[in-house]
Amino acid sequence: MAEEIKSDQLFEILKKRIVHLEYSPGEVLNEADIASEFGLSRTPVRKAFEQLKNTNLMNIIPRYGAQVAPIDFKYMKSVFEVDRELEGFAARLATDRITDEQIRNLEDTIERINNYDIEKDYKQIIMEDEKFHETVFESCENPCLVEILYNLHMHTERLWFYVQKDITDIHLFLDTMPEIVQALKEKDADKAEQEAKRHIDVFVEKIRQELL
Repeated sequence: MAEEIKSDQLFEILKKRIVHLEYSPGEVLNEADIASEFGLSRTPVRKAFEQLKNTNLMNIIPRYGAQVAPIDFKYMKSVFEVDRELEGFAARLATDRITDEQIRNLEDTIERINNYDIEKDYKQIIMEDEKFHETVFESCENPCLVEILYNLHMHTERLWFYVQKDITDIHLFLDTMPEIVQALKEKDADKAEQEAKRHIDVFVEKIRQELL
C-alpha cells in the first residue's frame, strides 16, 4: 500500500516536471534512474509512466523507452478549442456561485501579476495565471467540469512555459483578467463567459503569430 501511495505521488511529481519543462519535450526518461531517485521499485515507476501516457504527456515506445511527449501544436489546437468553451461555461456558472473571498483572491492575483517583471518573473506569472483560473474553476462548483479543466490545463500551462521567450508583454494577462473579475462582481453571466473566452483567444492569437 505504501508503494502504491508513492506511485501516485510520483505521478504528480513527474507531471509537474514535464509541465514546467524540467524534462524537455522529447526527452527520454530512464525507468531505473527514476526508481533509484525516489527509492522505489520499477513497478510504481511503470505505473506513473502509464498514467502520464494516458494524459498525453508521455509516449511509451517499445524497445526504446519512455519519452516526454513533444509539443504537438495540432493537438494543442484541439485542447484550446475545448478549453475555450469550458472556461466560458465555468465563468458563467461562477457568476451565481463565487464568494466574496474568491473575488478578493482573484483581485489579489491580478495585483501580484501587476507588480511582476515579465522577463524576470515569468514563471511566477504563469503560476499566478494558473491560480486565477483555478479560483474560477473552484467557484463554479461543478466537480465534473473542474476535473476536465484541470486535465486541459496540464497542457496549456506547459505551452505557456514552452513559449516563454515569445511572451514579453504583461498586458497579455492584465488586459483580460480584470474584465473577468468585473463581470463576476456584476453577476453578468454573458460578459463573464465572453471575457473568459477572450482571455484564451488573446493567448492563442499570440501563439499563432509567433510560432505558426
